[in-house]
Amino acid sequence: MGSQRTILLIEDDREISSTIQGVLQAAGYRVVNAPNGLEGQKLVESERPDLVITDMMMPRMGGFPILEFLRKLENPPRVIMITANEGGRHKAYAEMLGVDDYLRKPFAMDLLLESIDRALGTSKKTATAAKTKAAKKKS
Repeated sequence: MGSQRTILLIEDDREISSTIQGVLQAAGYRVVNAPNGLEGQKLVESERPDLVITDMMMPRMGGFPILEFLRKLENPPRVIMITANEGGRHKAYAEMLGVDDYLRKPFAMDLLLESIDRALGTSKKTATAAKTKAAKKKS
């Protein structure tokens, strides 16, 4: 698939990372993983992802420094921040730094796929087909 989109997932929780990666791959995305912001920053430069999904709280560089780094790029990828943090100030700061969406954990995978669809501007047909394919693969 020549037009396959690349998503960089920066998440330190292995279980969450594995679950999200499986859903995204089933939906047809190429997924690159980083367990922390430092490795994520290197992968942004080498992989040039279409979208970054980053956790907020991680060891060795969290989500906010990643957002600040991405903001300085000439053509930054779209960004979705995921977090278990309930604070409204964090959401406001993330939005100020340009996130496309801010999802609070735990969230439904359908919600994540819809958020990705909006961020990447893919058609609703594509998102629906990806969800169906992901659901079939799961069962």
